[in-house]
Amino acid sequence: MPAHHAYSDPEGLCADLALLDMLTAPTFIPAKSTFKRRDADLDPLLLATAAAYGPHVTRNHYAHDFFPAVSDPRAEGAYDWTQWRPSDSRPQQERRPRLKYVSRQAPRSQRIREGKLVDEDKENGQAKEVAGPLRCTDNLPLPRPKSPVATLSQHATQSQAGASSAPVPPLLEPKPELEVKCMARTRVPTPHGPVFLHLYHNNRDNKEHLAIVIDPAQYLEDSPLSIPSIRSRSLDAVWSENETEMDRITRGAYVGRLSQSSQIPSCPSDPQPTITTDSIPSPLVRIHSECFTGETIGSMRCDCGEQLDEAIRLISQPITLPASSPCAEPVTIPGRGAVIYLRQEGRGIGLLSKIRAYNLQDLGHDTVTANLMLGHGADERGYEIAAAILRDLGLGSDVAQGVRLLTNNPDKVQALEKEGIRIVERVPMVPRSWQHKQHQHDLHQDAPKYEVAIAQDEEKLPGATMIGGGAVYGEDLDKYLRTKVLRMGHMLPLMDESP
Repeated sequence: MPAHHAYSDPEGLCADLALLDMLTAPTFIPAKSTFKRRDADLDPLLLATAAAYGPHVTRNHYAHDFFPAVSDPRAEGAYDWTQWRPSDSRPQQERRPRLKYVSRQAPRSQRIREGKLVDEDKENGQAKEVAGPLRCTDNLPLPRPKSPVATLSQHATQSQAGASSAPVPPLLEPKPELEVKCMARTRVPTPHGPVFLHLYHNNRDNKEHLAIVIDPAQYLEDSPLSIPSIRSRSLDAVWSENETEMDRITRGAYVGRLSQSSQIPSCPSDPQPTITTDSIPSPLVRIHSECFTGETIGSMRCDCGEQLDEAIRLISQPITLPASSPCAEPVTIPGRGAVIYLRQEGRGIGLLSKIRAYNLQDLGHDTVTANLMLGHGADERGYEIAAAILRDLGLGSDVAQGVRLLTNNPDKVQALEKEGIRIVERVPMVPRSWQHKQHQHDLHQDAPKYEVAIAQDEEKLPGATMIGGGAVYGEDLDKYLRTKVLRMGHMLPLMDESP
């Protein structure tokens, strides 16, 4: 039946609706929990109309904006598409503007001409943009450069393949050879005696590492033995042709005791006496990492402040040499050695991460787990700079000048030996608290576990750090030390906690 007859005759319309009802009637009774689709009644007719009209028309044409009147059977032109006009169903001002996609990328040929794209350089069949090297964010470390051998071989392969004519991104330069230079040296009096403080610069980082040299024999003009001085070669070297004696003295390149009446600049060509380990023990050396909390505010989470003071005290102890003959008397010489003070806070993770790790430790984690949870390694310290400072001081590089290393850390021993430092002996660093507890345990078998302390009538010993010459006690310290022994392999016997 034609469409205009259907709209003029209500019976015809009813017949069409009855036909529609028959075609769309469900064959089963739907469940009460389901909902009927809004376009379920129109699906059969729409599919039939789309199939009869042609292959270029689909059901989506009828369900969207091409024929908006299809949802209203009484609208004019609902079944006769030849009579449908867009202006009849929706005003011109209500139409949505058609959006046109505009590419922000220039044509490939234009990018090749401008040098932004390498025609031959493709990866997985897709062109690859040539840009500068990516830069890391400020809070991430720089990427580790490739070895020079691998970089040169890769560049040679590209040249043989014909890629040398195309622009090549800049190659990462190999890491320069480590160099350290002592910038200044001065005398510092301490409770354990005078020390020479050396300040070093290097070409690897912007940190000012230090060397605390204990060598009082440099003051003695009538030394009983010919003992070589522990001096910096880079400090005593000639820096420029125009430097004066006052320039050398100001930076610390002098000999003897500097005073108003004694101003003797050092000379790089001064011969150094040689000794053997049979006559004088090797210098005692400690590699110490900076710890603000333990050294400055007396934190009892670690024993770093105690270790620094104990290292200076042990190195400063006089050395008694055996008599050369039965009739001769023993000879005593001042202690000699050095503490290499590296600016690598918190095992190399920095003070910020160290403070955050303290909060994780309060939650029940140990020091190793806390560092790992923050994305760091258990120990990120390096000892290349320490080895270079020792070589500059003339320690550990020669057979006659091997060092005795004051440490419990086996990784530190291996790292220094890998850098060419000769270690003749490892001297254990026993915590003062453990020494004191063991002493009290021997005297009083009923001493409490953590309540042992120095007697009140005992005079407080002076020291180089906040803790002074005393010892650190506490449950946090005991957990810290046990973690170093059990999880990091430090060579230190655990204390027996039994009363």
